[in-house]
Amino acid sequence: MNEVIANVFGVVVTPWKLVGYLGALMFTGRWFVQMIYSRVYRRSIVPRLFWYMSIAGSLLLLSYFIFGKNDSVGIISNLFPTLVASYNLYLDYRRRHPGEAAPA
Repeated sequence: MNEVIANVFGVVVTPWKLVGYLGALMFTGRWFVQMIYSRVYRRSIVPRLFWYMSIAGSLLLLSYFIFGKNDSVGIISNLFPTLVASYNLYLDYRRRHPGEAAPA
């Protein structure tokens, strides 16, 4: 996964970098999704897709930093958002489907 695929304007592209780029694109793109929903509904709203994109982007970036780069700063900076987004998705799901929540 570390073999060079291309060298574009001096940037070496490897499969792991593609994983990292995709994660960064997902993590950034979620803000555009949130903005579009807010414009449509004419109020600030965080759609469920925002949380899915947060989790997917964080997991892709975690994979890049764990396996592609072995960078502890990147691991730590992407682990926490994954946990927070997962918890918020859980809360959102529970709020919209209160009868389907697991019994205590």
